[in-house]
Formats: sequence, C-alpha cells, structure tokens
Amino acid sequence: QVQLVESGGGLVQPGGSLRLSCVGSGFTLDYYGIGWFRQAPGAEREGVACISSSDRFTYYDDSVKGRFTIYRDTDKNTVYLQMNDLKPEDTAVYSCATGACNGPPAPFAFFGSWGQGTQVTVSP
Repeated sequence: QVQLVESGGGLVQPGGSLRLSCVGSGFTLDYYGIGWFRQAPGAEREGVACISSSDRFTYYDDSVKGRFTIYRDTDKNTVYLQMNDLKPEDTAVYSCATGACNGPPAPFAFFGSWGQGTQVTVSP
C-alpha cells in the first residue's frame, strides 16, 4: 500500500522544538517534491514548507521562515520538518503530501495525496 505516514507531533511549551517525520511507505520519496501542511481547528489547510524532488529548492511560508527547516534523508526515505521556537499559533494537525514545490505566487498549489497527519500542540 502506497502512503505517507507522519509522526513526531506532541505537546510542547512555547519556544520549544519538535521534529516531524514523513515516511514514504511502499514508494520512494526521492522522486517527489514533498510539502508540509497544517490545519488548525476551524481553519483551512495551509502550506508551511516544501522541498523539490532534487532537493535544490526549498520554500517556507513567511509565518515559519527562520524557525522551521525542511530536509530529506534519502537512506531513511523520510522528509523531516524541524520546528524550533514554536508558538501557540503553530498548533495544528501537520500532514505531508507529494507534489511540485514551486516558488511564488502559488508554491503549494500542486500537492495532493496527504497523509493522516500528526497533532502539534504548543501551550504553556
């Protein structure tokens, strides 16, 4: 079965860090651009960061720029999202998806096949 599996979420205090993992099950992630998305309660899903299939290009939403880092470990068939200096407004369900990582004006327009997601809660 081909699917993306996310993990690494949890409860963390403001200013803390988490590292999310997106593992490709049944297929190789190397051939795909990967995007991380999040959806807070009552809000629409929004793109957070993405990395191109060649790893030559990464893009970050302004809300996370300088705090989050997306990177790929080919040996582990995994794309990570390192999240530092977390804020309460980062609280959401985070999920990854395959697609094309492009720059503005629509960097997250061509993604689909999301995983189930992992909950991130930032609270004192």
